[in-house]
Amino acid sequence: MLSNKTIRRLLEGPSPIRDHIVHYIKKYEWGSYEFRVGIGAVDRPQYAHIIYNAADLAKRLGYPKISVIEFGVAGGNGLVAMERHAERIEKLFSIEIEVYGFDRATGLPHPIDYRDFPYAAAAGMYVMDVDKLRRRLTRSKLVIGDIEQTVRSFFADYNPAPIGAIAYDMDYYSSTVDSLKMFDMGEENFLPRSFCYFDDTVSDTIDLCNDYIGERLAIEEFNRAHEFIKVTRPYYFLLRAPQIWHHQIWVTHMFKHGKYNSLVLDIGAQDRLELRS
Repeated sequence: MLSNKTIRRLLEGPSPIRDHIVHYIKKYEWGSYEFRVGIGAVDRPQYAHIIYNAADLAKRLGYPKISVIEFGVAGGNGLVAMERHAERIEKLFSIEIEVYGFDRATGLPHPIDYRDFPYAAAAGMYVMDVDKLRRRLTRSKLVIGDIEQTVRSFFADYNPAPIGAIAYDMDYYSSTVDSLKMFDMGEENFLPRSFCYFDDTVSDTIDLCNDYIGERLAIEEFNRAHEFIKVTRPYYFLLRAPQIWHHQIWVTHMFKHGKYNSLVLDIGAQDRLELRS
């Protein structure tokens, strides 16, 4: 068996080699779960990534529990994967993770205009079988209803732990606008930095996601309207050989959060910078 160090070096090689290595590590579950999350060799690696990093941040800040959310559950495969990752990650960090899934259950609404790119999504798509999904879930709570109303009532109705990770799979610009309003509900309901996955910010030659429609437009408008809350692209993936989902990870910074400036760096890291005798 190759060492983790050797595997990581190979992962910096040409894309076909990297993809094969990741495929077989995922298939045979080679290495620890934490290692596989780090290289994206797990089911729905984007979900594992945002939950893992949210839990890591929460632990460093002293939170005993956090919440993670999926906006746009549809059939429920993503929410099931989120549950599985949450179960393993909460054991790694010894914190509790609550899971919530938001959906209308009746499929996509009618698009409002071109910004919902109706050429690639239509009303009635992605209907949820609520009873079937509830039988499959082990810990998640489904929040069913129109996103504009459920976002506003969520904190009063469910009293969730601070939110640290959110997966957005809303398709539409209009639905994403409504879901982003959650960040206006008070900094105490979030970690100072929330890890986010936006599914529809990268696409193929049919969907043609761009900055003037869909999720990207919703993010851009949100940032223009908020001086002290920003949904930003992280730059740490520049240090790694890219995978597609890397381009769909964002981080929401709440600059006025009471713990935004709390030190989370490993203090021991300074020892590596001392002048050697």
